[in-house]
Amino acid sequence: MATVVDVQHLEKRYGSFTAVEDVTFSVDEGEIYGILGPNGAGKTTTVECLQGLRRADGGELRVLGHDPLTDAEQLRRHIGSQLQESALPDRMKVWEALDLFSSLVPEGPPWPTVMEEWGLGSKREAKFGNLSGGQQQRLFVALAVVNAPRLVFFDEMTTGLDPMSRRVTWDLVRKVREQGTTVVLVTHFMDEAEELCDRIAVINDQRVVAIDTPGGLIRRFGGRATVTFSTDAVDLGFLHSIEEVDGVSREGRRVTVSGHGAVLASVAAGLVGHGIKPVDLASHRASLEDVFLTITGVEE
Repeated sequence: MATVVDVQHLEKRYGSFTAVEDVTFSVDEGEIYGILGPNGAGKTTTVECLQGLRRADGGELRVLGHDPLTDAEQLRRHIGSQLQESALPDRMKVWEALDLFSSLVPEGPPWPTVMEEWGLGSKREAKFGNLSGGQQQRLFVALAVVNAPRLVFFDEMTTGLDPMSRRVTWDLVRKVREQGTTVVLVTHFMDEAEELCDRIAVINDQRVVAIDTPGGLIRRFGGRATVTFSTDAVDLGFLHSIEEVDGVSREGRRVTVSGHGAVLASVAAGLVGHGIKPVDLASHRASLEDVFLTITGVEE
Protein backbone atom coordinates (compact mmCIF):
# COMPACT_ATOMS: atom_id res chain seq x y z
CA MET A 1 0.00 0.00 0.00
CA ALA A 2 1.38 3.40 -1.01
CA THR A 3 2.40 5.95 1.60
CA VAL A 4 0.76 9.33 0.90
CA VAL A 5 2.06 11.23 3.95
CA ASP A 6 5.48 10.72 5.51
CA VAL A 7 6.52 12.86 8.48
CA GLN A 8 9.95 12.39 10.04
CA HIS A 9 10.95 14.32 13.18
CA LEU A 10 8.91 17.43 12.39
CA GLU A 11 9.84 20.54 14.40
CA LYS A 12 8.15 23.94 14.48
CA ARG A 13 9.12 26.86 16.71
CA TYR A 14 7.90 30.41 17.23
CA GLY A 15 10.79 32.22 18.85
CA SER A 16 11.39 30.50 22.18
CA PHE A 17 8.08 28.59 21.99
CA THR A 18 8.16 25.07 20.56
CA ALA A 19 4.85 24.18 18.92
CA VAL A 20 6.03 20.81 17.56
CA GLU A 21 9.16 19.14 18.87
CA ASP A 22 9.40 15.66 17.36
CA VAL A 23 6.48 14.33 15.32
CA THR A 24 6.92 11.21 13.20
CA PHE A 25 4.17 9.20 11.46
CA SER A 26 3.04 8.02 8.03
CA VAL A 27 -0.36 7.70 6.38
CA ASP A 28 -1.23 4.96 3.91
CA GLU A 29 -3.38 5.45 0.86
CA GLY A 30 -7.08 4.91 1.56
CA GLU A 31 -6.90 5.40 5.32
CA ILE A 32 -8.85 7.63 7.62
CA TYR A 33 -5.92 8.59 9.82
CA GLY A 34 -6.64 10.32 13.10
CA ILE A 35 -4.46 12.80 14.97
CA LEU A 36 -5.42 13.13 18.62
CA GLY A 37 -4.01 15.25 21.39
CA PRO A 38 -4.91 17.76 24.09
CA ASN A 39 -5.25 21.43 23.25
CA GLY A 40 -1.85 22.93 22.45
CA ALA A 41 -0.23 19.59 21.67
CA GLY A 42 0.69 20.63 18.11
CA LYS A 43 -2.01 18.89 16.05
CA THR A 44 -3.10 21.85 13.94
CA THR A 45 0.46 23.10 13.48
CA THR A 46 1.41 19.66 12.16
CA VAL A 47 -1.29 19.53 9.48
CA GLU A 48 -0.65 23.15 8.52
CA CYS A 49 3.00 22.27 7.88
CA LEU A 50 1.86 19.29 5.79
CA GLN A 51 -0.22 21.61 3.61
CA GLY A 52 2.57 24.14 3.15
CA LEU A 53 0.72 26.75 5.20
CA ARG A 54 3.58 26.92 7.71
CA ARG A 55 7.29 26.39 7.28
CA ALA A 56 8.77 23.55 9.30
CA ASP A 57 11.93 24.33 11.26
CA GLY A 58 13.20 20.77 11.23
CA GLY A 59 12.48 17.27 9.98
CA GLU A 60 11.43 15.89 6.62
CA LEU A 61 7.94 16.04 5.11
CA ARG A 62 6.59 14.36 2.01
CA VAL A 63 2.96 14.61 0.97
CA LEU A 64 1.92 12.69 -2.16
CA GLY A 65 5.63 12.63 -2.97
CA HIS A 66 5.97 16.43 -2.76
CA ASP A 67 7.75 18.76 -0.39
CA PRO A 68 4.90 20.90 0.99
CA LEU A 69 6.95 24.10 0.73
CA THR A 70 8.91 23.81 -2.48
CA ASP A 71 6.07 22.05 -4.35
CA ALA A 72 3.16 23.84 -2.67
CA GLU A 73 1.37 24.93 -5.84
CA GLN A 74 1.54 21.47 -7.39
CA LEU A 75 0.55 19.78 -4.12
CA ARG A 76 -2.55 21.90 -3.58
CA ARG A 77 -3.98 20.66 -6.85
CA HIS A 78 -4.19 17.20 -5.28
CA ILE A 79 -5.23 17.91 -1.69
CA GLY A 80 -8.34 19.31 -0.04
CA SER A 81 -8.67 20.99 3.30
CA GLN A 82 -11.22 22.06 5.88
CA LEU A 83 -9.35 24.10 8.47
CA GLN A 84 -10.21 24.54 12.13
CA GLU A 85 -11.40 28.12 11.63
CA SER A 86 -13.21 27.64 8.31
CA ALA A 87 -15.80 30.29 7.50
CA LEU A 88 -17.46 31.99 4.54
CA PRO A 89 -19.18 35.38 4.21
CA ASP A 90 -22.73 35.10 5.55
CA ARG A 91 -24.20 36.48 2.32
CA MET A 92 -22.31 34.13 0.00
CA LYS A 93 -24.63 31.63 -1.67
CA VAL A 94 -23.89 27.91 -1.83
CA TRP A 95 -23.46 27.93 -5.61
CA GLU A 96 -21.19 30.98 -5.44
CA ALA A 97 -18.85 29.26 -2.96
CA LEU A 98 -18.65 26.12 -5.07
CA ASP A 99 -18.14 28.11 -8.26
CA LEU A 100 -15.34 30.14 -6.66
CA PHE A 101 -13.48 27.16 -5.21
CA SER A 102 -13.91 25.15 -8.40
CA SER A 103 -12.38 27.97 -10.47
CA LEU A 104 -9.19 27.74 -8.43
CA VAL A 105 -8.59 24.15 -9.55
CA PRO A 106 -10.28 23.75 -12.94
CA GLU A 107 -9.13 20.12 -13.33
CA GLY A 108 -11.85 18.96 -10.91
CA PRO A 109 -15.40 17.90 -11.81
CA PRO A 110 -18.01 20.57 -12.61
CA TRP A 111 -19.17 22.25 -9.42
CA PRO A 112 -22.89 21.59 -10.11
CA THR A 113 -22.06 17.88 -10.08
CA VAL A 114 -20.30 18.26 -6.73
CA MET A 115 -23.23 20.27 -5.37
CA GLU A 116 -25.72 17.52 -6.21
CA GLU A 117 -23.44 14.72 -5.10
CA TRP A 118 -23.10 16.20 -1.63
CA GLY A 119 -26.81 16.87 -1.19
CA LEU A 120 -26.70 20.64 -1.62
CA GLY A 121 -28.84 21.00 -4.73
CA SER A 122 -31.86 22.18 -2.77
CA LYS A 123 -29.68 24.79 -1.04
CA ARG A 124 -28.17 26.20 -4.23
CA GLU A 125 -29.47 29.74 -3.63
CA ALA A 126 -29.23 29.63 0.16
CA LYS A 127 -26.85 32.05 1.85
CA PHE A 128 -24.13 30.60 4.05
CA GLY A 129 -25.36 32.47 7.11
CA ASN A 130 -28.81 30.90 6.74
CA LEU A 131 -27.55 27.31 6.66
CA SER A 132 -27.77 25.08 9.72
CA GLY A 133 -24.54 23.89 11.34
CA GLY A 134 -24.81 20.52 9.62
CA GLN A 135 -25.52 22.13 6.25
CA GLN A 136 -22.53 24.44 6.63
CA GLN A 137 -20.37 21.44 7.39
CA ARG A 138 -21.71 19.62 4.34
CA LEU A 139 -20.74 22.65 2.25
CA PHE A 140 -17.25 22.72 3.75
CA VAL A 141 -16.77 19.06 2.88
CA ALA A 142 -17.95 19.72 -0.68
CA LEU A 143 -15.51 22.63 -0.98
CA ALA A 144 -12.69 20.43 0.35
CA VAL A 145 -13.29 17.81 -2.35
CA VAL A 146 -14.38 20.02 -5.24
CA ASN A 147 -11.00 19.40 -6.91
CA ALA A 148 -11.34 15.59 -6.56
CA PRO A 149 -8.29 15.42 -4.24
CA ARG A 150 -6.25 12.34 -3.48
CA LEU A 151 -5.84 13.50 0.11
CA VAL A 152 -8.00 15.69 2.32
CA PHE A 153 -7.37 17.26 5.74
CA PHE A 154 -10.21 17.80 8.21
CA ASP A 155 -9.26 19.79 11.32
CA GLU A 156 -11.73 19.52 14.24
CA MET A 157 -14.59 19.69 11.79
CA THR A 158 -17.37 18.78 14.25
CA THR A 159 -16.54 21.26 17.02
CA GLY A 160 -19.69 23.13 18.01
CA LEU A 161 -22.10 20.86 16.14
CA ASP A 162 -25.11 19.24 17.78
CA PRO A 163 -25.11 15.41 18.08
CA MET A 164 -27.24 14.88 14.97
CA SER A 165 -25.06 17.14 12.83
CA ARG A 166 -21.95 15.36 14.11
CA ARG A 167 -23.36 12.00 13.00
CA VAL A 168 -24.20 13.40 9.57
CA THR A 169 -20.66 14.76 9.29
CA TRP A 170 -19.23 11.35 10.18
CA ASP A 171 -21.19 9.87 7.27
CA LEU A 172 -19.72 12.55 5.00
CA VAL A 173 -16.19 11.63 6.07
CA ARG A 174 -16.87 7.97 5.34
CA LYS A 175 -18.22 8.93 1.93
CA VAL A 176 -15.03 10.87 1.14
CA ARG A 177 -12.97 7.74 1.85
CA GLU A 178 -15.36 5.50 -0.09
CA GLN A 179 -14.71 7.68 -3.13
CA GLY A 180 -11.02 6.80 -2.92
CA THR A 181 -9.67 9.82 -1.03
CA THR A 182 -7.30 9.43 1.89
CA VAL A 183 -8.39 11.38 4.98
CA VAL A 184 -6.30 12.95 7.76
CA LEU A 185 -8.67 13.79 10.60
CA VAL A 186 -7.63 16.05 13.49
CA THR A 187 -10.02 15.74 16.41
CA HIS A 188 -10.26 15.87 20.18
CA PHE A 189 -13.47 13.83 20.29
CA MET A 190 -12.65 10.27 21.34
CA ASP A 191 -15.92 8.80 20.06
CA GLU A 192 -15.28 10.39 16.68
CA ALA A 193 -11.80 8.92 16.42
CA GLU A 194 -12.94 5.49 17.57
CA GLU A 195 -15.84 5.50 15.11
CA LEU A 196 -13.99 6.74 12.03
CA CYS A 197 -10.26 6.16 12.17
CA ASP A 198 -8.30 3.18 10.87
CA ARG A 199 -5.20 4.31 12.78
CA ILE A 200 -4.47 7.08 15.25
CA ALA A 201 -1.38 9.07 16.20
CA VAL A 202 -1.58 10.51 19.70
CA ILE A 203 0.41 13.74 20.11
CA ASN A 204 1.28 14.96 23.59
CA ASP A 205 3.80 17.59 24.67
CA GLN A 206 4.54 18.36 20.99
CA ARG A 207 5.58 14.81 20.04
CA VAL A 208 3.94 11.56 18.94
CA VAL A 209 3.64 9.25 21.93
CA ALA A 210 1.58 6.37 20.46
CA ILE A 211 0.39 5.07 17.08
CA ASP A 212 -2.04 2.20 16.57
CA THR A 213 -5.57 1.29 15.58
CA PRO A 214 -8.24 2.38 18.08
CA GLY A 215 -8.58 -1.21 19.24
CA GLY A 216 -4.82 -1.61 19.42
CA LEU A 217 -4.47 1.46 21.63
CA ILE A 218 -7.18 0.14 23.94
CA ARG A 219 -5.49 -3.26 24.20
CA ARG A 220 -2.07 -1.71 24.84
CA PHE A 221 -3.03 0.98 27.32
CA GLY A 222 -6.51 0.09 28.53
CA GLY A 223 -5.54 -2.17 31.41
CA ARG A 224 -7.65 -5.08 32.57
CA ALA A 225 -11.31 -5.70 31.87
CA THR A 226 -13.77 -6.17 34.74
CA VAL A 227 -16.87 -8.31 35.04
CA THR A 228 -19.42 -7.61 37.76
CA PHE A 229 -22.48 -9.48 38.99
CA SER A 230 -24.54 -10.15 42.10
CA THR A 231 -25.14 -13.57 43.65
CA ASP A 232 -26.04 -15.30 46.91
CA ALA A 233 -23.79 -18.25 46.05
CA VAL A 234 -21.12 -18.76 48.69
CA ASP A 235 -18.50 -20.78 46.84
CA LEU A 236 -17.02 -18.92 43.89
CA GLY A 237 -13.59 -20.50 44.05
CA PHE A 238 -14.02 -21.96 40.58
CA LEU A 239 -13.60 -18.48 39.12
CA HIS A 240 -9.89 -18.51 40.04
CA SER A 241 -9.34 -21.52 37.79
CA ILE A 242 -10.57 -19.68 34.68
CA GLU A 243 -7.58 -18.84 32.48
CA GLU A 244 -8.71 -15.30 31.65
CA VAL A 245 -9.36 -14.34 35.28
CA ASP A 246 -6.67 -12.34 37.09
CA GLY A 247 -8.49 -11.61 40.35
CA VAL A 248 -11.80 -11.86 42.20
CA SER A 249 -13.13 -9.56 44.92
CA ARG A 250 -16.44 -9.49 46.76
CA GLU A 251 -18.48 -7.08 48.87
CA GLY A 252 -21.62 -8.75 50.11
CA ARG A 253 -23.56 -9.99 47.11
CA ARG A 254 -21.54 -7.89 44.67
CA VAL A 255 -18.68 -9.69 42.90
CA THR A 256 -16.01 -8.07 40.73
CA VAL A 257 -13.79 -10.17 38.49
CA SER A 258 -10.76 -8.64 36.76
CA GLY A 259 -9.21 -10.33 33.78
CA HIS A 260 -8.04 -10.23 30.20
CA GLY A 261 -9.03 -11.52 26.79
CA ALA A 262 -12.54 -13.01 26.53
CA VAL A 263 -13.05 -12.80 30.28
CA LEU A 264 -16.77 -11.99 30.05
CA ALA A 265 -17.57 -15.05 27.97
CA SER A 266 -15.43 -17.31 30.13
CA VAL A 267 -16.89 -16.05 33.41
CA ALA A 268 -20.43 -16.33 32.04
CA ALA A 269 -19.80 -19.91 30.94
CA GLY A 270 -18.30 -20.75 34.32
CA LEU A 271 -21.22 -19.29 36.22
CA VAL A 272 -23.82 -21.09 34.13
CA GLY A 273 -21.84 -24.31 34.48
CA HIS A 274 -22.17 -23.98 38.25
CA GLY A 275 -25.86 -23.18 38.12
CA ILE A 276 -25.43 -19.42 38.72
CA LYS A 277 -27.33 -17.13 36.34
CA PRO A 278 -27.03 -13.52 37.53
CA VAL A 279 -29.38 -11.08 35.80
CA ASP A 280 -26.97 -8.14 36.22
CA LEU A 281 -23.86 -9.68 34.66
CA ALA A 282 -21.92 -6.83 33.01
CA SER A 283 -18.46 -6.00 31.81
CA HIS A 284 -16.37 -2.88 31.42
CA ARG A 285 -13.41 -2.34 29.14
CA ALA A 286 -11.42 0.83 28.78
CA SER A 287 -12.70 3.23 26.14
CA LEU A 288 -10.49 5.25 23.84
CA GLU A 289 -11.14 8.18 26.17
CA ASP A 290 -9.77 6.18 29.11
CA VAL A 291 -6.72 5.31 27.04
CA PHE A 292 -6.24 8.92 25.94
CA LEU A 293 -6.19 10.10 29.56
CA THR A 294 -3.74 7.32 30.45
CA ILE A 295 -1.37 8.18 27.60
CA THR A 296 -1.46 11.95 27.98
CA GLY A 297 -1.97 12.19 31.72
CA VAL A 298 -4.32 15.16 31.26
CA GLU A 299 -8.02 15.75 31.08
CA GLU A 300 -9.56 16.57 27.72
